[in-house]
Amino acid sequence: MTLEEKIGQMNQLDPSYDSEAKEALFREGRVGAILNGVEAKEVNRLQRMAVEETRLGIPLLVGRDVIHGFRTIYPIPLGQAATWDPELAEQAAALTADEAVSVGIRWAFSPMVDVARDPRWGRVAEGYGEDSYLASRMAAAVVRGYQSHNMAACVKHFAGYSASEGGRDYNTTWIPEVQLRDVYLPPFKAAVDAGAMSLMCSFNAINGLPSSANKHLNVDILRDEWQSDALLVSDWGSGMDLIPHGLCADRKEAALRCINARMEMDMQGNLYHDYLAELVAEGKVKERQIDECVKSILRMKYRLGLFENPYVPEEEPIAYSAEALALATEAVEQGTVLLKNNGILPLNNKEIQVLVSGPLADQQKEQLGTWVFDGEPEHSVTPLKALRDMGLKVSYEPGLQYSRDKRTSDFAKAVAAASKSDVILFFAGEEAILSGEARCRAELSLPGAQTELLTELKKTGKPIVLVVMAGRPLTIGKEVEMADAVLYSFHGGTMTGPGLANVFTGKAVPSGRLPMTFPKMVGQIPFYYNRLNSGRPCADDAVLMDDIPAGAPQFSIGASSYWLESTVEPLFPFGFGLSYTTFAYSGIEVTKNGEQIEVSGTITNTGMTDAYEVAQLYVHQCSGDLARPICELKGFRKIFIPAGESRTVSFTLTPEQLGYWHEAKKGYESCVWYATDKVDFKIWIAPDSRCQTVPTIISFLN
Repeated sequence: MTLEEKIGQMNQLDPSYDSEAKEALFREGRVGAILNGVEAKEVNRLQRMAVEETRLGIPLLVGRDVIHGFRTIYPIPLGQAATWDPELAEQAAALTADEAVSVGIRWAFSPMVDVARDPRWGRVAEGYGEDSYLASRMAAAVVRGYQSHNMAACVKHFAGYSASEGGRDYNTTWIPEVQLRDVYLPPFKAAVDAGAMSLMCSFNAINGLPSSANKHLNVDILRDEWQSDALLVSDWGSGMDLIPHGLCADRKEAALRCINARMEMDMQGNLYHDYLAELVAEGKVKERQIDECVKSILRMKYRLGLFENPYVPEEEPIAYSAEALALATEAVEQGTVLLKNNGILPLNNKEIQVLVSGPLADQQKEQLGTWVFDGEPEHSVTPLKALRDMGLKVSYEPGLQYSRDKRTSDFAKAVAAASKSDVILFFAGEEAILSGEARCRAELSLPGAQTELLTELKKTGKPIVLVVMAGRPLTIGKEVEMADAVLYSFHGGTMTGPGLANVFTGKAVPSGRLPMTFPKMVGQIPFYYNRLNSGRPCADDAVLMDDIPAGAPQFSIGASSYWLESTVEPLFPFGFGLSYTTFAYSGIEVTKNGEQIEVSGTITNTGMTDAYEVAQLYVHQCSGDLARPICELKGFRKIFIPAGESRTVSFTLTPEQLGYWHEAKKGYESCVWYATDKVDFKIWIAPDSRCQTVPTIISFLN
C-alpha cells in the first residue's frame, strides 16, 4: 500500500455531506469507512467504487448510529438496563443486527457503556445506569448480540465522558486514577473481553487531556494492559475539538496529537487526510505508526467478511419481524418499574371506564426515545391504541399536546372526562428530544404544565395511575404523592403500547428495577447508591430546615453529612421495584469454600401472582487501604417464582471480585495496582440497594 492508500483507510466520511465533491475520494481509495448510509442500493454503489475502481479494491466499513434498534425500536438502553436481564438485551441486539445488516450496515456505534451518576446529563438515556457491575453485564451482552449476527460493536465513549462537570455534555471531567479504574473502565473491559471489534474516543477532556489525544487511555490501558486489538475511532470530529479544548493551536497539531495517541480512524474530521502525509515527510510521524492503525482497520474488515462479500442484497430488507415485535413488547413489560401501588393495579375489570390523559399517551414518535434515526413512528403502537385494541372502555382527553406544553386551555375537557371515569391513566414525562446528546437539563421536574394538570385531575377524587415515559430519572416526589400507582417506563420504543397495556391489565407483571438512584431534588446530584460513607454520616436525628427554630444559635456539635432540605435518602433507591405480588427472603447463608465464598438464600413468593424477582447480591468492605463504598452490587439473578412457591438463589464470590484499585504516590510518580484487602466483609442478598437483610460478616482472606 502507498502512504496515501494507508491514510485513506484511516479516513471516515459521511457521504451525505458534499457528496459530489467526495466521489473522487472513493474512486481514489482515499476513504476507508462511511457512516449514515442506510439504503442498500447506495451502500452497494459506494462499495463498487471502493472495490472495483481502486487499485487495491479494499471494501468500505459502513457505520451507523444504531443505538437501541434499527427499524424495530426497543426501550432506550437505560430502559433495557431496568430489565436487569442481559440475555434479553443480547437478543434485542442480535435482532437489531439482522435488520441493520440487511441494508448494508455492518458497524453499530453502540453500546454506550458510560457509567452515569448524574441524571442531568442527557446521555444517561443511552447507557446502563450508575453501577459498573450492571453496566458491565449489559455491555458484554450487547456486544455478543451484535457480533454474533455479523455487525461489529463500537463501545463508547472511551472514557470518563459521563462524569462531566454540572451534567453538561462535552464538559470537562476530573477523575482520580483509582476511581477511573474502579467505576468507569470496568464496562469497557467487559466489552473488550466479550470480543468488541471497536471502541470510540470520547469528546471530553479527562484531567485536562482530551480522549482523542490520550495516550494513557488509548495505548497504556487499551493496548498494553488489556491487550486489545480493537479498532479505535474518533467520535464525530473529536480530533478537531482539540483546538477549542485548548490543547492544540491548529488542525495539523491536532492530527499529530491524535496519531501519537493511536486514534486509528478519524470520523468526519479530515485531519489525517489533510496532514498525515505532510507530518510523515517532516519526520514528526513514523510510517510504522500509520501501519499499526491500518492493520486494525483491515483486521476488522476481514473479521466482518467484507473482503469475501462486500455487497448487500437489494431486495426487501428485514424489518418488524414477529420475533422482533414480540421481544420489543417483552422488553417493555420487563423494563417497566412499579414504584407505587395502593392496589389499583392491575386493571383486570374490562367494565371500568378509563380516562387516558397526559401528553404522551398517543405520541408515536416520542415513545421511540432519543437517538433514533431509522425507526419509523408510523409503526409505533401507542398506549392509547393498545388499550383500545384490548377492548377496554377508554375515553381520551390529553389536556396537553406535548410534554413542554404550558397551555391550560384543555384542562377543563380532561377534568370533565375524569368525572365520568372510574380511573385515570396519566401519561407524563419528556419528549424524546429532551434527552440524549447535548440534551442536558438543570431542572429535572416534569416540564410544561404536566404537574398542574395532574393536580386538577387529582381534585376529581378519581384514582390515578401515573405512567412516566422519560430518558432519565426525574424528580417526581410531588407527583408520586398525588398518584395511587406509579409506573416508570423510560422510553419504550415501537411496542410501548402493547407492553404497557399488558402491565396495566395484569397479563404481564412488572419486574423492572431501577438502574439509577432517583433523587428527591436536583440539589442532591450527583447521587448514587455506592457512595462513600464519610467520616460523619447522616445522623438518624438530623434536623431539617423547617425544624430549626427561628433565631437558633450557630452550632456544629454532632454535625453530620446531609442537606438541610432532605436527608441522604433518595426518592427511590438503585435496584428498587415493586411487583403485583410480594417476596420474602430467608435462610441467607454465607460460607467459605477455599478462596471462594458461597452465598445462597431462599426467596418465597408470598402473594397470589406468579412473577419475576431480582435478587441482588451486595457487599461492604469494613476497612482497608482505602475507604470503600457503603455497599456494592456483586451479582444478581432474575428468577421466575410461581405464587406460593420458593426458589433458592446462589452466588459465588472470588477474591478478584472483592478487589479494587489501590494507589501509592512518591513525589510526582504514581503507581496503581489491583488487590483484595485481607479484611472483614459484610455480605447479603436483598431486593434493592437500601433493603439490607441481616448481613454476614466474613474475613475473606484471613
